[in-house]
Amino acid sequence: MSITSALVLYAVIWFMTFFVALPIRIQTQGDLGNVEPGTHAGAPEHHHLKTKAKITTVVALVLWAIIAGIIISGVINVRDFDWMDRMGPAG
Repeated sequence: MSITSALVLYAVIWFMTFFVALPIRIQTQGDLGNVEPGTHAGAPEHHHLKTKAKITTVVALVLWAIIAGIIISGVINVRDFDWMDRMGPAG
């Protein structure tokens, strides 16, 4: 795996983890009963983005290390996903 591939893999894992973490422990204006005029009741009041970004970075690093280790070790490779035998024999 090249450096570029490793960085792209980490970025994809980071954003997927971040999007999963975004709705966790969010407090909306409707929940707190403090809806500002002109805004939706589901608009976040306390979103804790900095904390979620830090937690996401740590979780994504752990997931990246596991996935990169599997890819580098060769336990799973591209040919394992060739269910229709379009790649031909390994040469």
